[in-house]
Amino acid sequence: MSSLSSMFGCGVVMAPPQALGIGKRSDGGLTIVCSSRPQKKATTHHMKTRPRKMQPWDINRKPTVYDPMSPLPPDWTLVIPADASSASAAPPPPSA
Repeated sequence: MSSLSSMFGCGVVMAPPQALGIGKRSDGGLTIVCSSRPQKKATTHHMKTRPRKMQPWDINRKPTVYDPMSPLPPDWTLVIPADASSASAAPPPPSA
């Protein structure tokens, strides 16, 4: 049987029986003292590894300006109700 320190690859400290909370709910008192490669939690990891703008041309870049949208085709009608009572009075769709 192997020891705990050989399983985890580092020192393991066992809490004394008084600290285990006999009769109480506990995690067993096993505490790993060192971790060679601790992992970051999700948000911390994403903030650390997010892409950053490094080049001046990228930092100073303005948002894209798009042309205005073309008007709707004639078979579509934009209905903007004035209040809730006229919302159900939409015109019927055209028959093809």
